[in-house]
Amino acid sequence: MKKRMIFVFLVLVYALSIATLAVSAQDKINIGVSIWSSTDTLGSEVKRMLDAAAEALGDVNLTYVDQGHISEKVTDSVEQLALAGMDGIVICNSASAEMTAAINTADEYGVYLAQFFRAINPEANPNEYALAESSKYYVGTVHESEVDNGKQLVTILAEKGARKIGLMGWEAGDATFLGRWEGYKAGVEAWNAEHPDDQVVLLDPQYGGTTSDTGRATAEAIINANPDIDAFIAAGGGGDTLIGGLAAIDGLGLTGTIQVASTDFLPDLDIQLANGAMSVESGGHYADPFFAFMMVYNTIKGKYETSDSGFYEIVFPYMFVASSEDYAKYAEYFTGEALPYTADEIRAMADYSFEELNETCENLSVEDVVARHSN
Repeated sequence: MKKRMIFVFLVLVYALSIATLAVSAQDKINIGVSIWSSTDTLGSEVKRMLDAAAEALGDVNLTYVDQGHISEKVTDSVEQLALAGMDGIVICNSASAEMTAAINTADEYGVYLAQFFRAINPEANPNEYALAESSKYYVGTVHESEVDNGKQLVTILAEKGARKIGLMGWEAGDATFLGRWEGYKAGVEAWNAEHPDDQVVLLDPQYGGTTSDTGRATAEAIINANPDIDAFIAAGGGGDTLIGGLAAIDGLGLTGTIQVASTDFLPDLDIQLANGAMSVESGGHYADPFFAFMMVYNTIKGKYETSDSGFYEIVFPYMFVASSEDYAKYAEYFTGEALPYTADEIRAMADYSFEELNETCENLSVEDVVARHSN
Protein backbone atom coordinates (compact mmCIF):
# COMPACT_ATOMS: atom_id res chain seq x y z
CA MET A 1 0.00 0.00 0.00
CA LYS A 2 2.78 2.37 0.98
CA LYS A 3 4.65 1.61 -2.26
CA ARG A 4 1.48 2.25 -4.24
CA MET A 5 1.02 5.64 -2.55
CA ILE A 6 4.62 6.56 -3.31
CA PHE A 7 4.08 5.52 -6.95
CA VAL A 8 0.92 7.61 -7.22
CA PHE A 9 2.72 10.56 -5.64
CA LEU A 10 5.58 10.28 -8.13
CA VAL A 11 3.13 10.10 -11.02
CA LEU A 12 1.41 13.23 -9.76
CA VAL A 13 4.76 15.02 -9.38
CA TYR A 14 5.73 14.00 -12.93
CA ALA A 15 2.38 15.14 -14.31
CA LEU A 16 2.70 18.46 -12.48
CA SER A 17 6.20 18.94 -13.87
CA ILE A 18 4.98 18.29 -17.42
CA ALA A 19 2.10 20.72 -16.90
CA THR A 20 4.48 23.34 -15.53
CA LEU A 21 6.76 22.95 -18.55
CA ALA A 22 3.77 23.26 -20.87
CA VAL A 23 2.62 26.44 -19.18
CA SER A 24 6.17 27.78 -19.32
CA ALA A 25 6.33 27.05 -23.05
CA GLN A 26 2.97 28.72 -23.58
CA ASP A 27 4.24 31.81 -21.76
CA LYS A 28 6.76 32.37 -24.55
CA ILE A 29 5.64 34.84 -27.21
CA ASN A 30 6.29 33.71 -30.78
CA ILE A 31 7.02 36.44 -33.30
CA GLY A 32 7.80 35.77 -36.95
CA VAL A 33 10.01 37.95 -39.13
CA SER A 34 9.26 37.99 -42.87
CA ILE A 35 12.31 39.59 -44.47
CA TRP A 36 13.95 39.70 -47.91
CA SER A 37 17.15 38.24 -46.39
CA SER A 38 18.39 37.71 -42.86
CA THR A 39 21.98 37.24 -44.05
CA ASP A 40 22.85 40.10 -46.42
CA THR A 41 24.47 43.36 -45.35
CA LEU A 42 21.36 45.07 -43.99
CA GLY A 43 19.33 41.96 -43.16
CA SER A 44 22.04 40.56 -40.89
CA GLU A 45 22.10 43.85 -38.96
CA VAL A 46 18.31 43.70 -38.61
CA LYS A 47 18.58 40.15 -37.27
CA ARG A 48 21.31 41.15 -34.83
CA MET A 49 19.11 43.93 -33.43
CA LEU A 50 15.98 41.77 -33.17
CA ASP A 51 17.86 38.84 -31.62
CA ALA A 52 19.29 41.19 -29.00
CA ALA A 53 15.81 42.52 -28.25
CA ALA A 54 14.37 39.03 -27.86
CA GLU A 55 17.23 38.04 -25.58
CA ALA A 56 16.79 41.15 -23.44
CA LEU A 57 13.05 40.60 -23.04
CA GLY A 58 13.53 36.92 -22.30
CA ASP A 59 10.04 35.74 -23.22
CA VAL A 60 10.19 35.83 -27.03
CA ASN A 61 10.97 33.21 -29.65
CA LEU A 62 11.81 34.57 -33.12
CA THR A 63 11.30 32.71 -36.40
CA TYR A 64 12.77 34.15 -39.61
CA VAL A 65 11.53 33.50 -43.13
CA ASP A 66 13.62 34.86 -46.02
CA GLN A 67 11.39 35.68 -49.01
CA GLY A 68 13.70 37.57 -51.39
CA HIS A 69 11.07 40.25 -52.11
CA ILE A 70 9.45 37.76 -54.49
CA SER A 71 5.78 38.61 -54.36
CA GLU A 72 4.31 35.12 -53.97
CA LYS A 73 6.97 34.25 -51.38
CA VAL A 74 6.17 37.41 -49.43
CA THR A 75 2.51 36.50 -49.10
CA ASP A 76 3.27 32.80 -48.54
CA SER A 77 5.66 33.72 -45.71
CA VAL A 78 2.85 35.29 -43.69
CA GLU A 79 0.68 32.20 -44.03
CA GLN A 80 3.66 29.97 -43.24
CA LEU A 81 4.35 31.90 -40.04
CA ALA A 82 0.67 32.01 -39.07
CA LEU A 83 0.38 28.24 -39.51
CA ALA A 84 3.51 27.81 -37.38
CA GLY A 85 1.64 29.38 -34.45
CA MET A 86 3.08 32.88 -34.37
CA ASP A 87 1.43 35.38 -32.04
CA GLY A 88 2.72 38.25 -34.16
CA ILE A 89 4.58 38.93 -37.39
CA VAL A 90 6.74 41.82 -38.58
CA ILE A 91 7.17 42.05 -42.34
CA CYS A 92 9.20 43.90 -44.93
CA ASN A 93 7.01 43.41 -47.98
CA SER A 94 7.84 44.47 -51.52
CA ALA A 95 4.75 45.90 -53.24
CA SER A 96 1.90 47.37 -51.18
CA ALA A 97 -0.54 45.15 -53.10
CA GLU A 98 0.90 42.18 -51.20
CA MET A 99 -0.54 43.57 -47.98
CA THR A 100 -4.08 42.55 -48.95
CA ALA A 101 -3.19 38.86 -48.63
CA ALA A 102 -0.94 39.52 -45.61
CA ILE A 103 -3.61 41.40 -43.65
CA ASN A 104 -6.33 38.91 -44.58
CA THR A 105 -4.12 36.07 -43.33
CA ALA A 106 -3.44 37.95 -40.09
CA ASP A 107 -7.17 38.47 -39.59
CA GLU A 108 -7.96 34.84 -40.38
CA TYR A 109 -5.45 33.42 -37.90
CA GLY A 110 -5.67 36.17 -35.27
CA VAL A 111 -2.01 37.11 -35.64
CA TYR A 112 -0.82 40.67 -35.02
CA LEU A 113 1.03 42.15 -38.01
CA ALA A 114 3.25 45.20 -38.48
CA GLN A 115 5.35 46.43 -41.39
CA PHE A 116 8.93 47.67 -41.22
CA PHE A 117 10.77 49.71 -43.87
CA ARG A 118 7.38 49.98 -45.58
CA ALA A 119 4.13 51.94 -45.43
CA ILE A 120 0.95 51.69 -47.49
CA ASN A 121 0.41 54.85 -49.51
CA PRO A 122 -3.25 55.92 -49.14
CA GLU A 123 -3.27 57.65 -52.54
CA ALA A 124 -1.52 54.93 -54.54
CA ASN A 125 -3.09 51.98 -52.69
CA PRO A 126 -6.42 53.15 -51.22
CA ASN A 127 -7.92 49.67 -50.97
CA GLU A 128 -4.96 48.23 -49.07
CA TYR A 129 -4.88 51.30 -46.83
CA ALA A 130 -8.60 50.96 -46.03
CA LEU A 131 -8.10 47.26 -45.26
CA ALA A 132 -5.22 48.10 -42.89
CA GLU A 133 -7.38 50.67 -41.10
CA SER A 134 -10.26 48.23 -40.66
CA SER A 135 -8.16 45.30 -39.43
CA LYS A 136 -7.88 44.71 -35.68
CA TYR A 137 -4.78 42.62 -36.28
CA TYR A 138 -2.85 45.09 -38.42
CA VAL A 139 -0.92 46.93 -35.71
CA GLY A 140 0.81 49.46 -37.95
CA THR A 141 4.03 50.47 -39.63
CA VAL A 142 7.51 51.80 -38.95
CA HIS A 143 9.10 53.44 -41.96
CA GLU A 144 11.33 56.26 -43.10
CA SER A 145 10.34 59.35 -45.04
CA GLU A 146 11.73 57.97 -48.28
CA VAL A 147 10.91 61.08 -50.32
CA ASP A 148 12.90 63.29 -47.94
CA ASN A 149 15.70 60.72 -47.89
CA GLY A 150 15.95 60.67 -51.67
CA LYS A 151 15.82 64.45 -51.91
CA GLN A 152 18.63 64.90 -49.38
CA LEU A 153 20.87 62.27 -50.99
CA VAL A 154 20.64 63.70 -54.50
CA THR A 155 21.11 67.24 -53.18
CA ILE A 156 24.33 66.22 -51.42
CA LEU A 157 25.54 64.66 -54.69
CA ALA A 158 24.74 67.87 -56.58
CA GLU A 159 26.52 69.98 -53.97
CA LYS A 160 29.57 67.73 -54.46
CA GLY A 161 29.56 68.39 -58.22
CA ALA A 162 27.42 65.59 -59.71
CA ARG A 163 25.64 66.64 -62.91
CA LYS A 164 24.63 63.40 -64.65
CA ILE A 165 23.41 60.66 -62.32
CA GLY A 166 22.73 57.02 -63.10
CA LEU A 167 20.15 55.22 -60.98
CA MET A 168 19.88 51.57 -59.98
CA GLY A 169 16.78 50.31 -58.16
CA TRP A 170 16.30 46.74 -57.04
CA GLU A 171 12.71 45.81 -57.98
CA ALA A 172 10.32 47.69 -60.26
CA GLY A 173 7.23 48.78 -58.36
CA ASP A 174 8.74 48.34 -54.90
CA ALA A 175 7.01 50.80 -52.56
CA THR A 176 10.20 51.99 -50.88
CA PHE A 177 12.07 52.46 -54.15
CA LEU A 178 9.20 54.48 -55.59
CA GLY A 179 9.36 56.82 -52.60
CA ARG A 180 13.12 57.28 -52.92
CA TRP A 181 12.85 57.85 -56.68
CA GLU A 182 10.22 60.50 -56.08
CA GLY A 183 12.67 62.18 -53.71
CA TYR A 184 15.57 61.99 -56.18
CA LYS A 185 13.42 63.63 -58.85
CA ALA A 186 12.20 66.30 -56.42
CA GLY A 187 15.78 67.08 -55.38
CA VAL A 188 16.91 67.40 -58.99
CA GLU A 189 13.93 69.61 -59.85
CA ALA A 190 14.65 71.87 -56.87
CA TRP A 191 18.34 72.12 -57.77
CA ASN A 192 17.61 72.90 -61.42
CA ALA A 193 15.06 75.57 -60.47
CA GLU A 194 17.69 77.26 -58.29
CA HIS A 195 20.56 76.77 -60.77
CA PRO A 196 19.19 77.39 -64.30
CA ASP A 197 22.70 77.53 -65.76
CA ASP A 198 24.01 74.48 -63.87
CA GLN A 199 21.56 71.66 -64.49
CA VAL A 200 21.54 68.12 -63.09
CA VAL A 201 20.27 65.15 -65.13
CA LEU A 202 18.86 62.04 -63.44
CA LEU A 203 18.62 58.97 -65.69
CA ASP A 204 15.66 56.59 -65.55
CA PRO A 205 16.26 53.63 -63.25
CA GLN A 206 17.55 50.22 -64.17
CA TYR A 207 16.92 47.36 -61.75
CA GLY A 208 19.68 45.30 -60.16
CA GLY A 209 17.82 42.84 -57.94
CA THR A 210 19.19 42.08 -54.48
CA THR A 211 22.47 40.26 -55.16
CA SER A 212 25.98 41.54 -55.78
CA ASP A 213 26.19 39.73 -59.13
CA THR A 214 23.01 41.31 -60.50
CA GLY A 215 24.03 44.66 -59.03
CA ARG A 216 27.39 44.51 -60.77
CA ALA A 217 25.89 43.55 -64.13
CA THR A 218 23.28 46.31 -63.93
CA ALA A 219 25.81 48.97 -62.91
CA GLU A 220 28.10 47.97 -65.79
CA ALA A 221 25.21 48.21 -68.24
CA ILE A 222 24.25 51.68 -66.97
CA ILE A 223 27.83 52.97 -67.22
CA ASN A 224 28.49 51.41 -70.62
CA ALA A 225 25.33 53.01 -71.98
CA ASN A 226 26.13 56.34 -70.34
CA PRO A 227 29.95 56.70 -70.14
CA ASP A 228 29.65 60.39 -69.25
CA ILE A 229 27.83 59.92 -65.91
CA ASP A 230 29.68 61.41 -62.96
CA ALA A 231 27.47 59.96 -60.22
CA PHE A 232 25.61 56.75 -59.51
CA ILE A 233 22.84 56.02 -57.02
CA ALA A 234 22.36 52.45 -55.81
CA ALA A 235 18.96 53.07 -54.28
CA GLY A 236 19.07 50.12 -51.87
CA GLY A 237 17.94 46.53 -51.85
CA GLY A 238 19.79 45.23 -48.81
CA GLY A 239 23.39 46.28 -49.47
CA ASP A 240 24.62 43.48 -51.72
CA THR A 241 23.43 45.30 -54.85
CA LEU A 242 25.56 48.28 -53.84
CA ILE A 243 28.57 46.01 -53.30
CA GLY A 244 28.14 44.76 -56.86
CA GLY A 245 27.81 48.31 -58.16
CA LEU A 246 31.03 49.37 -56.44
CA ALA A 247 32.81 46.33 -57.89
CA ALA A 248 31.62 47.30 -61.37
CA ILE A 249 32.87 50.87 -60.98
CA ASP A 250 36.21 49.64 -59.63
CA GLY A 251 36.53 47.10 -62.43
CA LEU A 252 36.07 49.88 -64.98
CA GLY A 253 38.77 51.95 -63.29
CA LEU A 254 36.30 54.67 -62.29
CA THR A 255 36.56 54.61 -58.48
CA GLY A 256 36.69 58.22 -57.32
CA THR A 257 35.64 59.46 -60.75
CA ILE A 258 32.00 58.43 -60.37
CA GLN A 259 30.46 59.56 -57.11
CA VAL A 260 28.31 56.88 -55.47
CA ALA A 261 25.35 57.41 -53.15
CA SER A 262 23.17 54.79 -51.55
CA THR A 263 20.76 53.96 -48.77
CA ASP A 264 22.13 50.90 -46.91
CA PHE A 265 25.22 51.25 -44.75
CA LEU A 266 28.12 49.07 -45.81
CA PRO A 267 30.18 47.30 -43.12
CA ASP A 268 33.34 48.97 -44.49
CA LEU A 269 31.79 52.36 -45.21
CA ASP A 270 34.67 54.17 -43.51
CA ILE A 271 37.16 52.66 -46.00
CA GLN A 272 34.87 53.32 -48.97
CA LEU A 273 34.49 56.97 -47.96
CA ALA A 274 38.22 57.39 -47.40
CA ASN A 275 39.20 56.00 -50.82
CA GLY A 276 36.49 57.90 -52.68
CA ALA A 277 34.42 54.84 -53.63
CA MET A 278 31.44 56.23 -51.71
CA SER A 279 30.42 59.88 -51.67
CA VAL A 280 27.39 59.83 -49.38
CA GLU A 281 25.21 57.21 -47.76
CA SER A 282 22.05 57.29 -45.72
CA GLY A 283 21.10 54.51 -43.38
CA GLY A 284 21.63 53.41 -39.83
CA HIS A 285 18.06 52.26 -40.05
CA TYR A 286 18.40 48.63 -38.99
CA ALA A 287 16.71 49.68 -35.74
CA ASP A 288 13.52 50.42 -37.71
CA PRO A 289 12.36 46.76 -37.48
CA PHE A 290 13.11 46.85 -33.75
CA PHE A 291 10.36 49.42 -33.22
CA ALA A 292 7.93 47.39 -35.37
CA PHE A 293 8.85 44.40 -33.21
CA MET A 294 8.23 46.38 -29.99
CA MET A 295 4.85 47.55 -31.31
CA VAL A 296 3.78 43.97 -31.96
CA TYR A 297 5.27 42.71 -28.69
CA ASN A 298 3.49 45.35 -26.61
CA THR A 299 0.24 44.69 -28.47
CA ILE A 300 0.48 40.96 -27.77
CA LYS A 301 1.12 41.79 -24.11
CA GLY A 302 -2.14 43.76 -24.09
CA LYS A 303 -0.56 47.18 -23.68
CA TYR A 304 -1.48 48.68 -27.07
CA GLU A 305 -5.08 48.50 -28.22
CA THR A 306 -5.88 47.97 -31.88
CA SER A 307 -9.00 49.21 -33.60
CA ASP A 308 -11.06 48.78 -36.76
CA SER A 309 -10.62 52.42 -37.75
CA GLY A 310 -6.88 53.09 -37.76
CA PHE A 311 -3.38 51.85 -36.93
CA TYR A 312 -0.10 52.99 -35.37
CA GLU A 313 2.59 54.72 -37.43
CA ILE A 314 6.18 55.64 -36.58
CA VAL A 315 8.45 57.59 -38.93
CA PHE A 316 12.05 56.53 -38.40
CA PRO A 317 14.88 59.08 -38.82
CA TYR A 318 17.59 58.45 -41.41
CA MET A 319 21.23 59.24 -40.72
CA PHE A 320 23.45 60.72 -43.43
CA VAL A 321 27.19 60.11 -43.67
CA ALA A 322 29.23 62.02 -46.24
CA SER A 323 32.77 61.85 -44.83
CA SER A 324 35.10 59.66 -42.76
CA GLU A 325 34.58 62.04 -39.84
CA ASP A 326 30.80 61.55 -40.03
CA TYR A 327 31.25 57.80 -40.11
CA ALA A 328 33.59 57.67 -37.11
CA LYS A 329 30.85 59.11 -34.90
CA TYR A 330 28.32 56.60 -36.24
CA ALA A 331 30.62 53.58 -36.02
CA GLU A 332 31.31 53.90 -32.30
CA TYR A 333 27.71 53.22 -31.31
CA PHE A 334 26.10 51.42 -34.24
CA THR A 335 28.62 48.94 -35.64
CA GLY A 336 30.62 45.96 -34.45
CA GLU A 337 29.22 44.72 -31.15
CA ALA A 338 27.54 48.05 -30.44
CA LEU A 339 23.79 48.53 -30.60
CA PRO A 340 21.83 51.76 -30.16
CA TYR A 341 19.94 50.39 -27.14
CA THR A 342 21.09 48.41 -24.11
CA ALA A 343 19.24 45.41 -22.69
CA ASP A 344 17.96 47.57 -19.82
CA GLU A 345 16.66 50.20 -22.26
CA ILE A 346 14.92 47.51 -24.33
CA ARG A 347 13.24 46.06 -21.26
CA ALA A 348 12.09 49.54 -20.24
CA MET A 349 10.41 49.99 -23.65
CA ALA A 350 8.14 47.04 -22.86
CA ASP A 351 6.41 49.37 -20.41
CA TYR A 352 6.28 52.39 -22.72
CA SER A 353 3.06 53.84 -24.01
CA PHE A 354 2.91 54.09 -27.79
CA GLU A 355 3.57 57.82 -27.51
CA GLU A 356 6.73 57.15 -25.49
CA LEU A 357 7.90 54.50 -27.96
CA ASN A 358 7.26 56.84 -30.88
CA GLU A 359 9.18 59.66 -29.18
CA THR A 360 12.10 57.33 -28.47
CA CYS A 361 12.28 56.39 -32.15
CA GLU A 362 12.01 59.97 -33.35
CA ASN A 363 14.90 60.97 -31.07
CA LEU A 364 17.32 58.30 -32.29
CA SER A 365 20.53 59.78 -33.66
CA VAL A 366 24.26 59.44 -33.14
CA GLU A 367 24.10 62.32 -30.68
CA ASP A 368 21.22 60.65 -28.83
CA VAL A 369 23.15 57.39 -28.40
CA VAL A 370 26.30 59.20 -27.32
CA ALA A 371 24.36 61.13 -24.68
CA ARG A 372 22.76 57.96 -23.30
CA HIS A 373 25.75 55.62 -23.38
CA SER A 374 28.61 57.93 -22.42
CA ASN A 375 27.24 58.55 -18.92
